[in-house]
Amino acid sequence: MSSHLSRRRFLTRSAQAAVTTRLLSYAGPAWAVSPNEKLNIAVIGTANQAKYDLDNVSHENIVALCDVDEVFLNAALTSHPKAAKFRDYRRVLDQKGIDAVVVGTPDHTHAVISCAALKSGRHVYCEKPLARTISEVRAVTELAHKTGLVTQIGTQIHGGNNYRRVVELIQSATIGDVNEVHVWVGGGFGGKKVPTAKPPVPATLEYDLWLGPVDYRPYHPDYLPFVWRNWWSFAGGTLADLGCHHVDLSHWALGLRTPSHVRIIDGPPVDKDCPPTWLISQLEYPHGVRRDGTKTGPVKLTWYHGDKRPPQFAKGELPQWGNGTLFVGSKGLLLADYDKHVLLPTAKFAGVQPPPEFIPNSIGHHKEWTEACKGRGKTLCSFDYSGPLTEAVLLGNIAHRVGREFAWDAAKMKAVGVPEADQYLHHRYRKGWSL
Repeated sequence: MSSHLSRRRFLTRSAQAAVTTRLLSYAGPAWAVSPNEKLNIAVIGTANQAKYDLDNVSHENIVALCDVDEVFLNAALTSHPKAAKFRDYRRVLDQKGIDAVVVGTPDHTHAVISCAALKSGRHVYCEKPLARTISEVRAVTELAHKTGLVTQIGTQIHGGNNYRRVVELIQSATIGDVNEVHVWVGGGFGGKKVPTAKPPVPATLEYDLWLGPVDYRPYHPDYLPFVWRNWWSFAGGTLADLGCHHVDLSHWALGLRTPSHVRIIDGPPVDKDCPPTWLISQLEYPHGVRRDGTKTGPVKLTWYHGDKRPPQFAKGELPQWGNGTLFVGSKGLLLADYDKHVLLPTAKFAGVQPPPEFIPNSIGHHKEWTEACKGRGKTLCSFDYSGPLTEAVLLGNIAHRVGREFAWDAAKMKAVGVPEADQYLHHRYRKGWSL
C-alpha cells in the first residue's frame, strides 16, 4: 500500500515538474508497478527506428532520453520536454524511478545496454537483431530468462493481423505438412570500401560512446548514422536486419527454434569488412513443432536477398510480389508478405474457408510489452523466443564468412569441425567494456 501511494505521489510530482537532468525516485522495485499506473520509461537512442519506438511507447511516461548525438537528442526533447537528458546510457541506468528501457541503438551496442538494463532490474524492449554476435545473443537471452523481467524484440510486424492469420493456416495444416520454406527480400547493404579520410568528429557527437565495445576506428560519416549496417564491425547487413522480420513468420508458424545445419547455396566473394549485397543461404531444422506440441518432420528454410528469388518465380508459379515467404506443403503453397497472403494454386483452394481464429489480434507490438510490464498479458517476442530466432539468422552470415557448410551444435555454441567460425561466433570487446 505504501509503495503504491509513494508511486502515485511521484507521478503527480513528475507531471508538474520542470525540465530536469535528474529523476525523482520512488519507493518500490521496478517490477511493482500497479496496472493502473503509467510506466516510467527511458529510451536509449532517439532517431530513425529509435524514434519510431519512442513514438510507440509515448502513451507511458517518458522520463529519460539518451543519445550520443546531441542533434537527435534535442530533437526528441522537443516532444518530451520533461524527460531527463543523457548522452551515456550508463548514467541513465544509475537513476532511480525507471521501470523499463527501450534500446534503439545500432546492433553493436544492443547487448551491452540490454544486459546492463536487465541487471539493473528494468524490463527491456530491444530493437532487432537482438545482438551483433551469437555469443552476445546467448548472454542476453539467458540473462533475461534468469531475471524473469518482461522483454520484447522489435519485430513489429509480429503484431500484424496478417502474420497471425498465416500462422493459423499453417498450424491448421491447410496446405498439409510443410518441410520447405523460402524467404526473400530485396535490398543489399554492404559493397563498401573502408574510407581513408579522417574528417573531424562533429562537435555534437560522442563518437567514442557510439563505438562502445567494438574496436576503435577513426570517425567517418560512412559509419553513421544508419549506414552502420554496411559494416561487419557494427552489424550484419541485410540478413541480420530483415531476417528477423521475415524468418520470424517461419519460426512462429512451424514452431522452429534451432537449426542443425547451415549452408551457403550461392553468394559473392567474402569481404572482410562488409556483409554481402546478395546471398542465398539455407538453414536445416531437425523438426518443427505443431500447435499441439507434437513434432513435425525436418524443415529446410532457404533465404535469398539482393536480386535473388526462389525458383518458383522463374517457373511462373507465383505472382510477382515483392518481399515474402513461401511455405511449400504437401497439399499446396502459401505465399505471404507483411500485409497479405494467398493459397496456391488458387483453383485448388477456391472456397476453402480459413480456420477459426485462435491467435487474438494484437493490441500493438509495443503496447503488448508495456502492458506485460504491468502484469497484464505477455509478450509474444520475448527474448526466450527472439534469441533463438536471432541466432538462426546470424548463422547464415557465419556460413558465408567461413565459406562452407557446417553442423550447428547450439548447446556448445560450435560450428562442428569448423574452428574458423569461432572468430565470428564470439564477441571480443575493447578494454573497459564487458557484458
